[in-house]
Amino acid sequence: MCTEECLRRATGARVTRRAALFGAAAAAGGLTLSEPAAAASSASALTGPRRGLRDLTYPLTTTFPAFADGEEARRRTYVTIEDDGYYMQEWRLVEHTGTHVDAPGHFTAGGRLSPELTLDELIVPAVVVDIARKAAADADAEVTVGDLKAFERRYGRIPRGAAVLMYSGWGAKAGSVDAYRGTDADGVLHFPGFSADACEWLLEKRAIRSLGVDTLSIDPGRSEDFPVHLTLTGADRYGVENLANLASLPRHGATVVVGLLPFEEGSGGQARVFAIW
Repeated sequence: MCTEECLRRATGARVTRRAALFGAAAAAGGLTLSEPAAAASSASALTGPRRGLRDLTYPLTTTFPAFADGEEARRRTYVTIEDDGYYMQEWRLVEHTGTHVDAPGHFTAGGRLSPELTLDELIVPAVVVDIARKAAADADAEVTVGDLKAFERRYGRIPRGAAVLMYSGWGAKAGSVDAYRGTDADGVLHFPGFSADACEWLLEKRAIRSLGVDTLSIDPGRSEDFPVHLTLTGADRYGVENLANLASLPRHGATVVVGLLPFEEGSGGQARVFAIW
């Protein structure tokens, strides 16, 4: 999600009880870093017969909405075929622009960074929790524990080691910075995300691998202390933000592949994300 602006908003926020709880659980082995069953299932999806394949990545552009002004990508032509014999661009990027990953170290001091995330963490089963109707009526809508339980009643249990993806329909607003951020007259952002209780429930009850959203942040836009980020990264899990095309995925049964750029000392970074089922 954000960089300097986000940290300014969170200044003074302490690690929450949730983050401490799940960080301790991860360290104790309650939330393991390897999920053999999930990894085997993901490998099977990649090598077996396929019914669907979908790109979940927005093209990286200088106009895609950033969390805060000044964080937009910038580019210039570096060399040209006419003058230099080959074409190449130079980009100026923050790690949390466009479709990207929040590594554990983004919010948790000493947390693992981009190069340390392993393939079995980045290729995982996925479920899609649809809150689009609720989000259409309320820009501050959250994925709740009730939504997760309703999902399981209809589609089956969320797999251990899964990526849980929120579909809110927010991608329809991606062409407008103001609409995608949902900024009000006081400068407060309004867009959907996960509730802290839902994140806690998914970690404790389902041992998930990651959360993903089709908005700028896994926390709702109006959040000031980012409890979902603190809880998720404190449990040594990662988030994926600004996902595209989630409406076209099956609600249960896909595998996501997160092609994270392993920036040196990266707090996260841009990723090519796609789904197979």
